[in-house]
Amino acid sequence: MKLNHVLSVDQFDKALIEELFYHANWISKAKGHSISHLRGKLLANLFYEASTRTSSSFFAAMSRLGGRVLPINDVTFSSVSKGEILEDTIRTLACYTDIIVLRHPEKGAAARAAAVSPVPIVNAGDGVGEHPTQALLDLFTILAEQGRIDGLSVTMMGDLKHGRTVHSLSRLLRLYDVTVNYVSPPELRMPPDLVRPADREVVELDEVLAGTDVLYVTRVQKERFESTGDYHYALTEDHMARAKPTMSVMHPLPRVNEIPLSLDADPRAAYFRQMQNGLFVRMALLMYLLG
Repeated sequence: MKLNHVLSVDQFDKALIEELFYHANWISKAKGHSISHLRGKLLANLFYEASTRTSSSFFAAMSRLGGRVLPINDVTFSSVSKGEILEDTIRTLACYTDIIVLRHPEKGAAARAAAVSPVPIVNAGDGVGEHPTQALLDLFTILAEQGRIDGLSVTMMGDLKHGRTVHSLSRLLRLYDVTVNYVSPPELRMPPDLVRPADREVVELDEVLAGTDVLYVTRVQKERFESTGDYHYALTEDHMARAKPTMSVMHPLPRVNEIPLSLDADPRAAYFRQMQNGLFVRMALLMYLLG
């Protein structure tokens, strides 16, 4: 199986995931250093939305592989401000670079870009659609933290309606034998097409906390909808006291108030290890696409 673009987690099967994770694990042992497999290659970081982790992660991944990066992190100062359409921007950047990482506020934008691009397109988030590389690094983190994927109980909590990270992760977990719980207010539930009959949807974390192996917390994405409701869901020290001693807490970041700083020292807090794993997984993916 060979990918030309990375647009959705639906493109991945177990064999391809295992191949990527094999190389990501090898890279992690070297901490990403001295691996110059992509020397001479150029990556375009095209971000129509604000980003810290994903943008810098791809920048660091390409740089550590010996390649270079053309950063376009504020389209206000590009030809987009003059009304240039996405397809023309992609065609232009493809003339200069070997691969394009795209974040865009519109669902389906990555597929539009891939339709006209002669170089690989990597979807770094398309509105409320998907964020496939985030899901891959999340899965890699679950495996690293728990030592397995099959047989686990994974609970996702927060804004599940607008969170593209949980949309992609829920799709990816379908490949494995896992129990999935969704915790959210009714207004922010997971889209129905992503919920399997065996999945459990609840309003309160306490309903599923005791059996949870991996707790994936997300922020409420207020920038994607208009509401006056108070949808704040937070993990507390009391929750952690009642949770499994082996439970892993993950968060795609940025966090607002979902996880207090006091929990950062808890060995079960895996979210910064999760960020570092993103570097290793994205390095492996770039090697695969440009290999």
